[in-house]
Amino acid sequence: MKELEDIIKAFDAAQQQGKLTALATVVRVEGSSYRRAGARMLVTEDGELTGAISGGCLEGDALRKARLVMAQQRPMLVTYDTTDDDDAKLGVGLGCNGIIHILIEPIDANSNDHVITFFKGFLAKRQNVVVVTLFSLADRRAAQPGSCMLLGADQYVARLLHPAMEPEVKADALDVWNSGRSVIKEYDQGLTAFIELLRPPMSLIIFGAGNDAIPLVQTAAVLGWHTTVVDGRANYAVPARFPLAKRILIARPEEALPQLDLDSRTAVVLMTHNYNYDLAMLRLLLPLQLTYVGSLGPKKKLQRMLDELQEEGIQPSPQQLQSIYGPTGLDIGAETSEEIALSIIAEIQAVIQGRNGQNLRLREGAIYDHSRILSIGQGHG
Repeated sequence: MKELEDIIKAFDAAQQQGKLTALATVVRVEGSSYRRAGARMLVTEDGELTGAISGGCLEGDALRKARLVMAQQRPMLVTYDTTDDDDAKLGVGLGCNGIIHILIEPIDANSNDHVITFFKGFLAKRQNVVVVTLFSLADRRAAQPGSCMLLGADQYVARLLHPAMEPEVKADALDVWNSGRSVIKEYDQGLTAFIELLRPPMSLIIFGAGNDAIPLVQTAAVLGWHTTVVDGRANYAVPARFPLAKRILIARPEEALPQLDLDSRTAVVLMTHNYNYDLAMLRLLLPLQLTYVGSLGPKKKLQRMLDELQEEGIQPSPQQLQSIYGPTGLDIGAETSEEIALSIIAEIQAVIQGRNGQNLRLREGAIYDHSRILSIGQGHG
């Protein structure tokens, strides 16, 4: 989500300076590409780029197209076919062996429901939303509707060029909301939709404001994760030590939990270096069945905590034990606090994405799991 947050900031800055802007979105990928569907880049009229739609090879050409889009105030669908061995003739030299469809749409700052407002509403709440982007692969010269629908738990916006399509498109968006899986859908009107599920940023809650928590907050911030630092020591849990943290709490374990919003996109790391504090937090966190609870320190420390909880009559279920990672982090030979932070962040990322953290060269098939974006034919269902 950091890319979206950066795009919003860049858009707001461009607005203050009176600059025209356009948004380039990867809406469909066939074969291999550096970025998959959903990658975005904001372009200003003076050539400032925020975000990315490739590894740097498409941005220059997309900038030229975006300036035309801003001048004409008309969306444009651009296709890059890199399956041709002589892709250097495109002037980009991709070598990705894929076909990449990119929709570039102007942002009408005078409108109250342009795509950036979609994203602002989404990021203001920790809720999933579905964004629908319509385009025509059959006729690239036809009007390209662009980002035309947002559906969330308590929000719905639709501005389709073909209002008769709204019931069907909304039903498909609701299917994506319920299934948790983005889709690319073909419609009888000759239009294709990228119906994308957006999830809120990762929330990382760090119990412990010691020196080793500082690089963990810094590394998480690079990824755009929202971090909360919790500690009972007022002289440690201060903004001067954690300027990149979204929130800092000074609280005992029983006081901290009611002040925290925990969901499926929340990871917790226990690193207070205070055994009793960590034990108290583990006791409170176990029943919540979070996706990731990391315990810093040796395995015997975690086992001792679990043994004490069992003596209290607390018997963790297999599912609860599965969500506890101790020692926290991947085995990358980390020794310094910065290396340990990298190890922890990498493990959390792997767990959240359902990966095992192995070497990519050992992975069979594509690096990106394109099966997460289902392509379906015409008609609802």
